[in-house]
Amino acid sequence: MTQIHRLILQQGIEEARRQAISKHERNVVETAYRVLSDDAERMGFTYSGFALTSLPHKPQQATTWRREGHNLTLVIQAGVDRNEQSLGLPYGSYARFILLFLQSEAIRTKSREIELGRSMRVWLGSMGLSIGGTTYKLVTAQARRISGCTLTFFADRDGTQIKSRGGFVKTEITMTNVINDQPTLWQDRVLLDEDFYRALSEHPVPLSEAALRAIGPRSLVIDIYIWLAYRLHALKKDAEITWPALYAQFGAGVARLRDFRRYFIECLAIATAAYPEARISISDHGIIIRPSRPPILKLA
Repeated sequence: MTQIHRLILQQGIEEARRQAISKHERNVVETAYRVLSDDAERMGFTYSGFALTSLPHKPQQATTWRREGHNLTLVIQAGVDRNEQSLGLPYGSYARFILLFLQSEAIRTKSREIELGRSMRVWLGSMGLSIGGTTYKLVTAQARRISGCTLTFFADRDGTQIKSRGGFVKTEITMTNVINDQPTLWQDRVLLDEDFYRALSEHPVPLSEAALRAIGPRSLVIDIYIWLAYRLHALKKDAEITWPALYAQFGAGVARLRDFRRYFIECLAIATAAYPEARISISDHGIIIRPSRPPILKLA
């Protein structure tokens, strides 16, 4: 348990808030407090490939996105509409939360077919993304991009490259029935791509929904948290991840390594505030990750 969690537990949240000087420190305190005070032990899931690669954080002019992870490369291609105009690449926290919902529901129900409508609205609302007004438009735009894009994972195993290409979903994610409980003529279910569902089922990463709720719409923090959830509990001994390696995985959109390092440290502080069991330290060369308990114990 990190210093901020001990401070809250031993001296109380008001003392922790009093000691927080900057806006960033206040964000760390509030994130840690939300996790410690959240009694809902609900588990979410994501595909392990997203622990090593990620979506864009900001809108992209290009129609192709490529990210490198450990022995894994992700390439996403934007889809097109009926007039052959690009739909754009999915990006940011809204796209991540939509995918987290779909993946979590698929694992919970053991089915490729996911109910949208009220269940998706309630879940996104529980994550702090109320479906209405501007938020509804943002979620709708990201759902359309997710529905249209194709993704390819290139994995290197024993010197052999394995390629898996498909999409996230086979049918479009429509938002018509998300804003109310009334039945509509439009579909209120979505079917995950068969290959993506198989990969998810074979390699799921358990996540704490309380942690995701505490993190909120911070896309890089979400990525770091998922990475830690995947790496830490599987470690047998301490490992140092260098700044250049971290920059290669998480530094998209940041021009200089020096700027990335400062920003990453801030985001890492919020991610570990949401993951009290994480054992992490920062060195001149990078960060040292240590064997840790998983962020949430598997429920019977």
